[in-house]
Amino acid sequence: MSGPECCSNPPTLNPSAGAGHVQILAGLNSYITGSPSSNLAVLLVSDIYGYEAPNLRNLADKVAAAGYYVVVPDFFNGDPYNPEIAERPLPVWIKDHGTDKGFEDAKPIIEALKSNGVSAIGAAGFCWGAKVVVELAKFKLIQGAVLLHPSFVNVDDIEGVDIPTAILGAEIDRMSPPELVKQFEQVLAAKPGVDSHVKIFPKVSHGWTVRYNTEDAEAVKAAEEAHQDLLDWFAKHLK
Repeated sequence: MSGPECCSNPPTLNPSAGAGHVQILAGLNSYITGSPSSNLAVLLVSDIYGYEAPNLRNLADKVAAAGYYVVVPDFFNGDPYNPEIAERPLPVWIKDHGTDKGFEDAKPIIEALKSNGVSAIGAAGFCWGAKVVVELAKFKLIQGAVLLHPSFVNVDDIEGVDIPTAILGAEIDRMSPPELVKQFEQVLAAKPGVDSHVKIFPKVSHGWTVRYNTEDAEAVKAAEEAHQDLLDWFAKHLK
């Protein structure tokens, strides 16, 4: 289920990007931004390119500006996917960085946030990260979830979700094509006690919310619309 779309438009990683700082949280280097006195936290789980992607960090800063304490962990321990390493293609890299390990590594981070006084946690996952977030949602370790152009997520995963969940999909996406996203929507709609929001963005491709060209006005506009949907979802469900 990992294909070329997962690798398209790779970002130029920048360890100094963003207005926040890097610190160790629950054993992982994490990009931290926002007020540490906020009792509302948002966990952003990256795609395969990791936590040093400038667009992702800029989004983290945007979420922080809305009043949240934002954490973007380095789930890859300094080893994000690098498309220039020919002898380590994505199927080989992914064996060392499975989403199941990401889920296990996320649990102590959530515990650390709670021990620091956080009362509600939302999580948003991008591509690879969406699978991690859906696992957190299934175990009710978070209070709200946003899945953006998810990879590796299937209908059974969505069946197991019982917390408020938003899914933002792309019209051009073989990882989570619109037909699959519509199935997710049907599953969530059949849960009367679970608030959900499912939206398919026209004319955009897998990864559009974080791997967009900052000089392409249409790409920026589509990404910013998704970012606003994410912010609106957390504003509604993190109290």
